[in-house]
Amino acid sequence: MTGPARPAEAYPGVCAVVLAAGEGTRLRPLTARVPKALCPVGNVPLLDRALARLAGLGMTGPERVAVNACHLAEQVVTHVGDRAHLSVEPGAPLGTAGGLGNLRDWIDGRGVLVGNADAYLSDPHATPGRDVAALLDGWDGHVVRLLGQPAADPAAPGTFGGHVFTGFSLLPWRLVRALPATAGDLVRAVWRPAEAAGALEVVTYPGTFYDTGTPRDYLAANLHVAGEGALVDPEATVTGRVRRAVVGAGAVVRGDVERTVVWPGATVDAGERLRDVIRAGDGLTVPVRAAG
Repeated sequence: MTGPARPAEAYPGVCAVVLAAGEGTRLRPLTARVPKALCPVGNVPLLDRALARLAGLGMTGPERVAVNACHLAEQVVTHVGDRAHLSVEPGAPLGTAGGLGNLRDWIDGRGVLVGNADAYLSDPHATPGRDVAALLDGWDGHVVRLLGQPAADPAAPGTFGGHVFTGFSLLPWRLVRALPATAGDLVRAVWRPAEAAGALEVVTYPGTFYDTGTPRDYLAANLHVAGEGALVDPEATVTGRVRRAVVGAGAVVRGDVERTVVWPGATVDAGERLRDVIRAGDGLTVPVRAAG
């Protein structure tokens, strides 16, 4: 693995924003209970994974890191506490551009490293933070940078320079200061205009990425953490059979689970056989459809 992250002084004039306001409609009914940003992957809330990645870059605390919230905002606010500046959006989420526009006074002249809370990233050769450091290293403060991976079809809609976006971007203040605090997305407001002007760069991410926005990708990210075995929290109770699955704290598994995520506090009764599902509390079971 690479060495420790550079100190905060290595990236002067840059703050970070974690976008955690979305409704997570594709993950319903899970996200009717818990904000998408707090859904656990490998028994760690996605938002905590994002904050740990920023900490690996030397970015911590409410002066350097902000988190926006809207859907089930009170859960996000309570979870974050004083670890970051909180921006609660009233009504409906403002989107990726509006969320930044709503934070202009806090950003206050700085460049912004923007991360999607639902982005799962893992590079076996670099610690969290150092795995995305290439996005910041050598930045001139003028161009827009996106973290990406080569697309299966480089010409497919939604790609940038033949890459698919992998959850993190770096934006100059000159573009952020013009964003209004109204609903809008960064693709149309910033990224495509910068691309057309020749002011967008894509930095390749060499590790594994899932956006976790669908049950299939959410399960895949969890199974990636578990590897070929099972990841069982020490505070879970397992008397049944668990194979290639993730079991959260306080969960009780008396049945048989495989390729399954069992949320903290959830129960799998004796006689139940779960395959390719997410089990949450009160017996909620979300099936995962195969690709294709």
